Amino acid sequence: MTKTTSAATPVLSPRALNRATLDRQLLLRPAALPVKAAVEHLLGLQAQNVKPPYYALAARLDGFVPERLSTLMADREAVRIVTMRSTIHTHTADDCLVLRPLVQPARDRELTLFRAGLAGVDLDRLAALARDLVEAEPRTMKQLREALSAEWPDADPQSLAVAARCRLPLVQVTPRGLWGRSGQVALTTAEHWLGRPAEPAPAPDAVVLRYLAAFGPASVRDMQTWAGLTRLREAFERLRPGLLTFRDEHGTELFDLPDAPRPDPATPAPPRFLPEFDNLLLSHADRTRLVPPAYRGRAWQGNQARRTLLVDGFLAGVWKLEEDTLVVEPFDRLTEERREDVAAEGERMLRAMHPGASYDIRFGTVVRRQTP
Repeated sequence: MTKTTSAATPVLSPRALNRATLDRQLLLRPAALPVKAAVEHLLGLQAQNVKPPYYALAARLDGFVPERLSTLMADREAVRIVTMRSTIHTHTADDCLVLRPLVQPARDRELTLFRAGLAGVDLDRLAALARDLVEAEPRTMKQLREALSAEWPDADPQSLAVAARCRLPLVQVTPRGLWGRSGQVALTTAEHWLGRPAEPAPAPDAVVLRYLAAFGPASVRDMQTWAGLTRLREAFERLRPGLLTFRDEHGTELFDLPDAPRPDPATPAPPRFLPEFDNLLLSHADRTRLVPPAYRGRAWQGNQARRTLLVDGFLAGVWKLEEDTLVVEPFDRLTEERREDVAAEGERMLRAMHPGASYDIRFGTVVRRQTP
């Protein structure tokens, strides 16, 4: 439901924000987009592990085949690299060369956490040496630690390797990240792997517009949470004349593109099976548009995210694959109709991700959070 304040600023309910965000995220209906276009529209896919980007696209694209993303990576049209929130993302090659410079200030701040282990280390010289090493041949973090420790034996080896990762745009070379393949993490620079230089650090304005297209309507703090950056208010203010503004039910100002979809809150939202660490659930400061307050924190086990289930557009459970069974663990009882819808969506996901395999679908239970 959309309300209006006395100052005539429209107020968007959590359900209105939910449907708008799901539409931008290609989750209201399977999208007929090429894989590369989808990865670009979504500004990348969270990829701490190898499989989540593939499951993320299976939830969003019509007729997704994992080998299509794998081929992009093998052809160096997509890469795995640390960008937003200091986490590994799968990006198109073009976005890798734009977004990594954008978030470099956050990587510089991260490096200050390791300054105790880097006493006496010339970081410019470290970056130059690390670049020479990984461009001569891809190196593992262990190999980087050993080579850099030979130059700075009194420094902390792990801090030296982290410094190289923070100062340089290091991508994980294939076969790491390919579907159905295995390979240890070996690193080289994005420029070397892609055969072209990175873009100069961009003004954030264009990325603000792209963020709103994929995650909006959103606040300044929402985008800062997504990017792991601070001080983005100025960019929003520069763009304000061309944007629409709303409020959420707590009074927070939200920005949006004038022509972006904002579906009726009553629009049906089919169930969706999302991977662990899906950006949908990590890219807003206020996640109530997707996570009911009663379920806050339920998708985590310690510091590990679990694979999540959306029902009616909101977080409603978790899921896992156990041998030949898809186990669905809803947080509360589902109606028979919704169980049937969840099972049908589970079958769609399994056909895309595991064609030819036979899986049972079983509804389990989740132990309710214990109140202290």
